[in-house]
Amino acid sequence: MNARPRFSAPIFAALFLCALFVAPIPNGAVQSAPAQPAATAKPAPPPQARVDINHASVDELLKVPGMTASWAGRIVHFRPYRTKQDLLERGVLPSDVYDRIKDYVIAHRDK
Repeated sequence: MNARPRFSAPIFAALFLCALFVAPIPNGAVQSAPAQPAATAKPAPPPQARVDINHASVDELLKVPGMTASWAGRIVHFRPYRTKQDLLERGVLPSDVYDRIKDYVIAHRDK
């Protein structure tokens, strides 16, 4: 009786092929495209023109580029904020949404 299972040869062949695909690529073998600045990036508005996340309505928050109604509703629901960074630290917005809107919002505190 053969001590080796019959299916071991195809498994070894598959593992060998996988190893070929994940082998490291030598330096210089792959050329990356040079980084280009985004042509559609808008400059951030001045601080006085930013939307205040502590006082703005959902409709005012919706004017922020990249803002959706559900994210605006969450911002209003979880008020007040010390800084706009609280949107991330308290889990109100995920980091990708925060990155889209951070230049357009500000958190003014009541005095």
